[in-house]
Amino acid sequence: MADVSPRTDTSTDVDTEDKNLRFQIDNSPAIVGSDASDKSRDQKMLRRLAQNREAARKSRLRKKAYVQQLESSRIKLTQLEQELQRARQQGIFISSSGDQSQSMNGNGALAFDVEYARWLEEHNRRINELRGAVNSHAGDGELRIIVDGILAHYDDIFRIKGDAAKADVFHILSGMWKTPAERCFLWLGGFRSSELLKLLINQLEPLTEQQLVGITNLQQSSQQGEDALSQGMEALQQSLAETLAGSLGPSASSGNVANYMGLMAMAMGKLGTLEGFIRQADNLRQQTLQQMHRILTTRQSARALLAINDYFSRLRALSSLWLARPRE
Repeated sequence: MADVSPRTDTSTDVDTEDKNLRFQIDNSPAIVGSDASDKSRDQKMLRRLAQNREAARKSRLRKKAYVQQLESSRIKLTQLEQELQRARQQGIFISSSGDQSQSMNGNGALAFDVEYARWLEEHNRRINELRGAVNSHAGDGELRIIVDGILAHYDDIFRIKGDAAKADVFHILSGMWKTPAERCFLWLGGFRSSELLKLLINQLEPLTEQQLVGITNLQQSSQQGEDALSQGMEALQQSLAETLAGSLGPSASSGNVANYMGLMAMAMGKLGTLEGFIRQADNLRQQTLQQMHRILTTRQSARALLAINDYFSRLRALSSLWLARPRE
């Protein structure tokens, strides 16, 4: 990048072009001639030389703009890398000093995104290890160790999300750390346990009658928990809307200003309950995974975890295909 200097291009090239143009004009035989055809040729040559000079000037400008664009992109990339590096060093999830939530500042969303990407990378490594063990017909003892490790790894992301929600609950609730297709099925910052269980029943056959009853009951209880949380969120939204509507109208008088401030304080207090909804939703997801593991055998649990991972992997692949689709 340092070898390509726009200043050198625009200075030496312009001087050389000017000298060549003057030399060609001054020494052209057409200029010496006096008949009509010579003058016509002179004019054509002058126009052609002027056109060539204009084309060369525009080419230099395009080259200069391209070099400047490359330099600007390089600077932005360097800044992004530095920001990510600072997030790794100062983010709450990388910190090992104990109270991680204290480190979650204005870069909380970025820090969480970085940590989630790191968690997902480790999760994929564990899944690949599990897949290899299943394909090689490893014993139940080896499978149990890998399965327990993956479930413990899920516990990590629930804890991480809980800490992140304390700093930026709307970032977790919006699911902007997920791919677009995953966000399409998002529920309170994550997946619906009941929907996953529906998908897994066909993947885990054959199930014993007792296991089928257990999975069905677990799916129903998960659905009931999700419905209760969804109703709570709807009630919160309705209450928040009514509170904000109560502050509408003129606020010139001191009484109205005081009323406005009081209503906004009430609205802030209600927003504070969002963190609790995300925590309860993640607790439901965590308990569903653990209960599923208790109902199934070790080998069935391994197949279930692989199926869950494949489902979300396909959602992420679908997002990539959607974003890369041809547009007219």
